[in-house]
Amino acid sequence: MKRLLLSSAIALAIAAPASAADLANRYPVKAVVAPAPVFSWTGFYIGANAGYGGDKYNYNFGVPVTSSASADSSGFFAGGQIGYNYQFANNVVLGLETDIQWSGIEGNIDTASARSASNIKSSLDYFGTVRARVGYAFDRVLPYITGGMAYGESKTSATQLSGSTLSIFDGNDTKVGWTIGGGLEYALTNNWTFKTEYLYVDLGDSDYGVGSSAVSVDNKFHTVKAGVNYKF
Repeated sequence: MKRLLLSSAIALAIAAPASAADLANRYPVKAVVAPAPVFSWTGFYIGANAGYGGDKYNYNFGVPVTSSASADSSGFFAGGQIGYNYQFANNVVLGLETDIQWSGIEGNIDTASARSASNIKSSLDYFGTVRARVGYAFDRVLPYITGGMAYGESKTSATQLSGSTLSIFDGNDTKVGWTIGGGLEYALTNNWTFKTEYLYVDLGDSDYGVGSSAVSVDNKFHTVKAGVNYKF
């Protein structure tokens, strides 16, 4: 009996260090790291923008047209926008945005002859759009195309000195037209985004006066702007 107990004790003494060595050689278990959440463009947003625009004001004088002229137009503008995006599972993003800009876009032309001199000036006081947006999200980068309705108020004034006679004309017109363009938006954080955008805007023609005193002015221009949005 004593020999059996002694043999068991010796066996346990030999096995214990081996078991401890096995435990020491096991690799530590790594903690499971949760995947980073994927950014989503879905949600309402509000923001501000500023940019530069212009093209040409084209004038047709008289009904029927007796003469025509054009003036380069340019100027800065600034405003704000509000909208909503929805991102589908395939990363297509559909959105709706409306904006309004206070505008300094204007142009004028001077004409002179031996018997008369005249100046005609046109300006865009404000303009806005209501547009659909269609894009494809590359995580935090969103290229998109956009288009829809545009509106704005244009103003045209003219002065003419013929001999000793000075005539002055001043009129304004609120117009509705269309716009199309595209842009690129980047999510700086989960809430703040930065965008650049190009739009072509056509507000149609503004017609003033009748007969030989009539003038028709087209209201077409290009815009390039940058802006920031806060996404809720």
